[in-house]
Order: sequence, then structure tokens, then C-alpha cells
Amino acid sequence: MAYKANNKRYKKLEYRRSGKSGLLLPPITLGLWHNFGGKKSMTKEAKKMLFRAFDRGITHFDLANNYGPPAGSAEENFGKVMNSDFKKYRDEMIISSKAGYHMWDGPYGEWGSKKYLTASLDQSLKRMKLEYVDIFYSHRFDPLTPLEETADALAQAVNQGKALYVGISSYSSKQTIIINKLLKQRGISCLIHQPSYSMLNRWIEKDLLDTLKKLGIGCIAFSPLAQGMLSGKYLKTIPKVSRISDNSSLDKKMITQSYLVKIKELTKIAKKRGQSLPQMALSWVLRHQTMTSALIGARTVKQLDECLDSQNNLNFSKSELNEINKYAKEEKINLWATSSKD
Repeated sequence: MAYKANNKRYKKLEYRRSGKSGLLLPPITLGLWHNFGGKKSMTKEAKKMLFRAFDRGITHFDLANNYGPPAGSAEENFGKVMNSDFKKYRDEMIISSKAGYHMWDGPYGEWGSKKYLTASLDQSLKRMKLEYVDIFYSHRFDPLTPLEETADALAQAVNQGKALYVGISSYSSKQTIIINKLLKQRGISCLIHQPSYSMLNRWIEKDLLDTLKKLGIGCIAFSPLAQGMLSGKYLKTIPKVSRISDNSSLDKKMITQSYLVKIKELTKIAKKRGQSLPQMALSWVLRHQTMTSALIGARTVKQLDECLDSQNNLNFSKSELNEINKYAKEEKINLWATSSKD
């Protein structure tokens, strides 16, 4: 039976403007980094998550060329769903992709050259069966390619109609200022920045958030649950189904005593708010006026619903924030720190 979207999907969410642009995004975005890949097709549960997200007003689906595993398979699988079920809703969706990390062999298969970014975007469009993506990102800063060249590639994507908007990910405040200027010189606006940010990874508070506000650039935080470390699942044992067990983006060494103490105390605060820890963590990320959206991943529809229900309590009292700040401290888990160094 063909998918039919819930006709009440836009009734509950309050969409947020991305910087000073005209684009509104949902406060929660569904990312397809994990759990949506597969050599033949995505799982039934993954497909159900896409439908549930859209039924609940989530219009933004975030991908990248290397999402899977294997790399490229998340886009390919998403393309099949677009063609079979989502096609008639295309104009209601924001679909993003990125390029920057290793994708194919040879000297043109990663980083920020015009050659790589252009070829990668063409491949992504083909995999997803799309004429254009809504947002195309430079996935990471390339210290060996002039930012002028990266800006040329991003501007070209817009000018050729292959992307409506462009963004950057894991760029430092200084790098953000430079590429924003370079894009403006080419008649293009930088729509949005996608940095890692969570209660255990607060690097953007130093200066990046202020920079984005000043420049009128939106912000979408990825890994707001700290790669699952703010889910509470690691308090007792390491589950068989988890990112540590999958050896994907977490290491057992990250489960320190310091971390466990923080999680226990933050869980108590969340309970007083009538939230689970993941729900409070997402609400906390979204407390910033500059924050356009929080980018989540999920394994099941149940997990997805729990995250989306964080919207039921987005307000924090001053005393709650003060209490949270006692435990919401760095845990040296920023896997993308190298990209955001000046």
C-alpha cells in the first residue's frame, strides 16, 4: 500500500528560521548517518522512521555522500523511498547532502577541492534520484585547499541549479567568517553551519554561536546526544546493539567514571522536568535563539518518537540551567575537533 502522509503533520511543530534566510526548518531534523544504509535496501524499521518523522512534521532529512554503511548506500536507499513513496511530497521536503570525507580511491576522492565537491554532488543526486538538493555542505574544512576554491565549488552548485542553498560543517569561527565573505563575493549566502554540540561537547559556545548570530547564519547541531552517550544506555553495561558494540563512532575508553557521574546527575534533573535524559538534552541544545535545529539519529520508531517528544518542554528556568551547568561539561568526545581548528 502506498504511503500517504498524515494530513495533520504541520499542526504541532513550530518551525525555525535559518539565520536571516527565508528558509524555515523543523526544530528536529532526522539524520541518516547510521541505520539507513545497506547494500540492497534499508530495513523496514528505517523506512517506518522516515514515514513517522514526516507524519510528525519533520520535513528535513540530512544525508551525506559517505553515509551507510557501506558509503553511499543511505543516499541510494533514500532515493528508492523518494521514488516510491515521497515523490509527491518533494516540494514539502528539505533534503541535504555533504561532501568532504573519503569517498573513493585516488587524489580526488575527499576533502574540499572543486573537483571532488562537484563530482560528489553529481553522484549524490544520481543515487537519490533528485534534480537538486536543498542544502549542499562542505562537510569539513580542508587545510590544504584554498577556501576560495571550496567557495567556487559551492557557488557553482547553486548557479547550476544542483543545490538551492549551501552550508558548512565543523568549521571554526574564523574559517566561517572567511568562507562567508568568499561566498558573498560570489553572490551566494551561507545558509547554515552544522557543528557537533551537546552537553558533553560545548565547543561552539566559545565564539561560533556569536559569529553565526552576527553573520545571520543558521545553526543545526549534530550529535546532540553525544553519539548516544546522553541516552543513559551505558550506565550499567554496554548494550549489544550500540555504537560502541558496532565500533562506529564511540570507544569504550569514553565511558569514564567522570562521564557516568555526569549522566546520573543529569538524569535526575531531567526526571524533575518530566523528561528522559535524551529529551532534556535536545531541549537544552535548542534553548539558543541561534539554534535552528537539532540533528538526531535513531534505530527504532520508539527512539524517534521519544526524541520528537522533547518538543513538549523546551523551556528552562534559570535555576535548572545553573544545575545542569554543574554536570554538562566537556568529556573530550569531539571526534571532529581537527576540522574546526584555525
